[in-house]
Amino acid sequence: MRAIRITLIIAVILGALFVGADRLAVYFAEDQAAEKIRSSQGLTGTPEVSIKGFPFLTQIADSTLEEVEVKLDGATASSGGQSIRVSGFDAKLQDVKIDSSFSSAVATRATGTAHLSYDDLTKATNDPTVKVGFGGQGTAGKSQVKVTGKVQLAGMPIERSVISTVTVVNGDTVRVRADQIPEEAKAFPGLERAIRQKTDFDRRISGLPKGLKLDKVVATQDGVDITLTGSNINLAG
Repeated sequence: MRAIRITLIIAVILGALFVGADRLAVYFAEDQAAEKIRSSQGLTGTPEVSIKGFPFLTQIADSTLEEVEVKLDGATASSGGQSIRVSGFDAKLQDVKIDSSFSSAVATRATGTAHLSYDDLTKATNDPTVKVGFGGQGTAGKSQVKVTGKVQLAGMPIERSVISTVTVVNGDTVRVRADQIPEEAKAFPGLERAIRQKTDFDRRISGLPKGLKLDKVVATQDGVDITLTGSNINLAG
């Protein structure tokens, strides 16, 4: 009985040491991965990386992580001199193939979400006279925003609002287009074009890991929610 008791105690101690070592290895790997993603993708902030599954060390031995979650709040994406702030970025990556130094990390598939507030969309227009807000849901289920801007008419500034549809284009761009310009604009040459210059715009979301794309967009009371999806996502280059 004494030998059995000693064996059990040793097993418990070794198990605790293994779990402790496993958790320490996870924390180190998460920090390394977060820094690698930040530097390789040119992000303004360091993401929070969580490696799922237990034990971690056996996953490392197999060079495959079951699931990795990447979160980042308040990143600024820039492209062609234009920028837009992205909040609430959350991606779940499955079946991530890695090497021992984390210099290579490719996820077989991924899903995620990102959020654009109306304040950040407004700032992204780069026009202090333009404001973007919630426009409700269209009859065809289209996601709509309300864009208000000021234009000059006969030397006088006038403010007009339009309901615009927001869509995803080319897997990396958020597009806002007015569904209809006020009828009065048709009576004044050039007015419709002036209004659309204020209300219609594209903003590319750069800095996403290669292989991860914008899938669809939904306008809500608080902002625009974007669904992300992808395959063979390169996290380290």
